Amino acid sequence: MKNKKIVKILIILVLMITLTGCTHILKDKDGKAVRNEQTGGAITENIICKPTDKKSIKIYKDNKVDIEKLPDCNKIKITGKYENLWNTFFVRPLGYIIIKLGNLVTSTAISIIIITLILRLALYPNTKKTLMQSENMKKAQPEIQRIEKKYEGKTDSESMTKKGREQMAVYKKYNIKPLSGCLFAFIQLPILLAFYEAINRVPAIFEETFLGLNMGTTPGTAIANGSWQYLIICIILIVITYLSYKLNPSMTSNDALGSQQKMMAPMMTVFIGFMSFTLPTAIGLYWITSSAFTIFQNLTMKRGKKHE
Repeated sequence: MKNKKIVKILIILVLMITLTGCTHILKDKDGKAVRNEQTGGAITENIICKPTDKKSIKIYKDNKVDIEKLPDCNKIKITGKYENLWNTFFVRPLGYIIIKLGNLVTSTAISIIIITLILRLALYPNTKKTLMQSENMKKAQPEIQRIEKKYEGKTDSESMTKKGREQMAVYKKYNIKPLSGCLFAFIQLPILLAFYEAINRVPAIFEETFLGLNMGTTPGTAIANGSWQYLIICIILIVITYLSYKLNPSMTSNDALGSQQKMMAPMMTVFIGFMSFTLPTAIGLYWITSSAFTIFQNLTMKRGKKHE
């Protein structure tokens, strides 16, 4: 009964994310993504507040997007007309917090860093439980493999029932809850995805400059125009992504999960490396901060394990 409730929660969360209010890229009459020539970034159509950059405003007007009814980014409110579950209760509130905290610390870039760390800290207990489940699964693996070998080739219902009971006994022994890891992941996913969405849909973020880097500019476009300092964003993203996988506790395991993680680390690093040239610097800053926290989290878990 409990497992059925968990599955229902997961289905609701997936539907909420996939069916409502995601970022829409502005497309021209030929169906191609409209990009800002200066920054190289794709233009978001369903922004939640007005841009102030004249070139951006012209792009929206030329593509017949009505932005006059939108509030100024500094005047954005949490309350207002209900749009849908995703926008009203996740994206818009996070956009509001980014702007208001940005006004307080005089930088939306610093605001992104602070809020990313706050969100990751708030979600740390759930993340820790997921990692502990992985650790417990590693401890139980020899017994699980013995059960698999014991019932290898047996497909009759009686053998399958006995196999299931013995596996459940092992799960209970090591305090393993197979679906809880999925639940913890899906609790985090909407919040982190909504934060990513909020960054994408607040023009004020992309109009700011932080440490000499324009938050809306993609490193690929900047480098092509001779601004080589943007290459540092790509290098940091590649290194920090690799380390976040390399220091994952699952990487030390020799089981199937550990093998998958070891194979994913270089693949994801290469993928993120390519993506880093096409993502706006603001998104890169978010990813760097989040991955840095992941590294800290994994090192903390590793240190705690040694202490135990």
